[in-house]
Amino acid sequence: MNDTFITIIAIFLAAILMFIFPLMTLADRNDDISQLTVQTTTSEFVDEIRRTGKLTEQQYDNFVTSISATGNAYEVEIEFKILDENPSKKTAQGSVTVIGENVYYSVYTTQITDKLASDSKHQYLLKEGDIVSVNVKNTSTTLAQTLRSFYYKVTGNDTYIISASSAGTVTVNGK
Repeated sequence: MNDTFITIIAIFLAAILMFIFPLMTLADRNDDISQLTVQTTTSEFVDEIRRTGKLTEQQYDNFVTSISATGNAYEVEIEFKILDENPSKKTAQGSVTVIGENVYYSVYTTQITDKLASDSKHQYLLKEGDIVSVNVKNTSTTLAQTLRSFYYKVTGNDTYIISASSAGTVTVNGK
């Protein structure tokens, strides 16, 4: 009776070692690949906006399609900080070369997508000095997250989200 119990425990542990841990490792690798893909795509998207000085509806759609190709759903947050120059205002900094101060105002994702949809050319033009910021995070649960939540119910809590962010300053005026 004692040998039978030990044999059952050994078979159970062998099944865990042979199937569950390799599956967790494979799922983690899949999340790592998705993370790398999303980070690279986000950086390229921001760099393209910075180099051209504009965001088109086609660029945005291609970006969303590229990150969705990983098999996950993502929330995309875009923020444009638009440089609002006010050269007629005197500065308190005491510099004779600076006439006024530069102030930024922010435009967010919904405002940007609304303008892309309503504009006749389906583009959002930026100027030199504007700041582009894009944040992406997954909203769907991956296999690795499911396996971890099952595993960590016993040992603790660990959350993992595929996310990426990139930002930069526009270097040219959009045409």
